[in-house]
Amino acid sequence: MAIPIAILDCDLLLHGRDHKALERFDLNSVSDDFLLAQFGFPRDFILYLVKILSEDLCRRTLRSRAISPEVQVLAALGFYTSGSFQTSMGDTIGISQSSMSRCVSNVTKALVKKFFRDPCDFLNRELTYQNFQRIAGFPGVLGVLNCIAIKAPNSGNPSYVNKREFHSVGCQLVCDAQGLLLSVETYWPGGLNETEVLEKSALYKQLQGISEGWLLGETKSLKWLMTPIDIPKTQADFQYNLAHAATHEIGDQTFKALQTRFRCLDSTKGYLQYSPEMSSAILLACCVLHNASLESGLACTLEETEPREQHKSVEQRHDECDSEGEELRRKLISKHFS
Repeated sequence: MAIPIAILDCDLLLHGRDHKALERFDLNSVSDDFLLAQFGFPRDFILYLVKILSEDLCRRTLRSRAISPEVQVLAALGFYTSGSFQTSMGDTIGISQSSMSRCVSNVTKALVKKFFRDPCDFLNRELTYQNFQRIAGFPGVLGVLNCIAIKAPNSGNPSYVNKREFHSVGCQLVCDAQGLLLSVETYWPGGLNETEVLEKSALYKQLQGISEGWLLGETKSLKWLMTPIDIPKTQADFQYNLAHAATHEIGDQTFKALQTRFRCLDSTKGYLQYSPEMSSAILLACCVLHNASLESGLACTLEETEPREQHKSVEQRHDECDSEGEELRRKLISKHFS
């Protein structure tokens, strides 16, 4: 009788029936230090993920060696935190590299489905204002806006080639003063500049009607987006720019923390070996895990970062000025930085 190819087990074909059963990897058989070193998270957090993702990861199958939710979660965490499909990681939990790839795909989709929520919610505004103002005295801040690029495989679509001439996906992030991500949009072709991403984003549409507070960013000045003064002329302008830079650094620190915890996002290790669409989903899954870990009390170290390279000339910034945003910024400087 013919066996449908869909139910064949790659690990069984590669290693034979004597290979370690996938579901036999037991979290209780290893130390907490081992889990942190191999998978980047403590036991309780891993078990929490297994519990809430099990329904999405359990599939009806005729295979006697189906990969358990526990092993799928470990495989995905191992990839996210190491950025590698190397055999050693698969051997740790008893699966092949091809199975590792499937596990990453399954868990990525499950994480995004279970956790991701948009649009951005600005809850408890007064506390948010206070937390940001403690950093450098900048009032009324709801969040810090940042746009970053993640290397992705070459795509036939030239829109993914960025200004540095490599293929990437763009990600627009908004974080709070503790590094918690309030808004994440990860699906932008790398060829779009930051202003184009912003104007096409769901966040842009959402904030058109905002009546108080603003984000800090480095694109165009809007009534809800405060940007630096390109050519500061007064002491107040300089004070404003210093406070803006110190507060906006939280965004760079947050992304650095993401890259540190999730090495698959670190461009120095290469690029994500997936399509731009799947690379975007992996980035979003890492953002979901970042928030879940913070909300579970896992520490996130925000380290000082190098100043970001500025790509825009003064003329380019001036062309993108919004008169209402410029006027509001001038009033803010006069009231709080003079």
